[in-house]
Formats: sequence, structure tokens, C-alpha cells
Amino acid sequence: MTHASATALRIVLFLAGAFIVFTGINIAFGGMLTLGWQGQTVFFSITDQHAYQVQDSHIRFLGGLWLGVGLLFLLSSTNLKKYQGPLNFAFALIFLGGLTRFSQMNFAITFGKEIIGSLIAELVGMPILCFWLSRAVRQIKQTGGSSPSA
Repeated sequence: MTHASATALRIVLFLAGAFIVFTGINIAFGGMLTLGWQGQTVFFSITDQHAYQVQDSHIRFLGGLWLGVGLLFLLSSTNLKKYQGPLNFAFALIFLGGLTRFSQMNFAITFGKEIIGSLIAELVGMPILCFWLSRAVRQIKQTGGSSPSA
């Protein structure tokens, strides 16, 4: 593992974190309809306003959690060694989230063009990031890296 590889990992984590923050804000502050930052927001009719607002509150909560994951990615890009544990936990949660997409049992949607990029990031990207982080931290420990960017 070279210094360049650890730097590349920090950049990937920062960019991923920025994207996750973007999507988290879109959902946390826009609810089920979102703020529209990712496209069309009118895709259902509300037939029960109270039930909608309850579900919308839950979606906003999940958006806030997602926003927090993005902030963790951003913060972790500053010190791989210090945030290895929380990052690995976030990677595992995102991987689990990817697996739960299959519970919809609509594989045309799950593997469709609108979802496939996210699914690959969740089920392939997270294990790659976990492995990459492990290698980077091992190299940092071997070289005695103790700076804030370690």
C-alpha cells in the first residue's frame, strides 16, 4: 500500500461522503417527495394525509441517518486510522441495506437502470472499501503514521 493509495482512499471517501450528504439532505428535508434534487418528485397520490405524514416523518428520519453516514465519510477522510471502526460499521450497514433491496422481489426494478448503480456501490463497493481501508490502516501502522491525516 503506497501513500498514494491511502490518499486516493481519502479522496474516494470524501467524494462518496459529499454525495451521501447531498442525498441525505434531499431526503431528510424533503421527506417522501424529497427536495427534487435527484429528479421527478410527483410519483404518488396522497389518500390519507395523516398516514402520509407519519410515513413522511419516518422517511425524514432515515434521510437524517443517511446524512449522518455521509458526514462520517467526510470526517473519516481526515484520519483513516482513527475512524476505521465506525467506517467499517457504516460499510456493513450500507451492504445490509443493499441486500434488503432484494426483499422487494421485483428484480426488474432491483436490477433496472435506476437502481443498479446504487446496488453495485452497496454490494460491491462497500466490501472493496472495507478491504482498502484495512490495507491502508495496516500500512499507516507499519510506517508509524500518527499524523491527523493518518
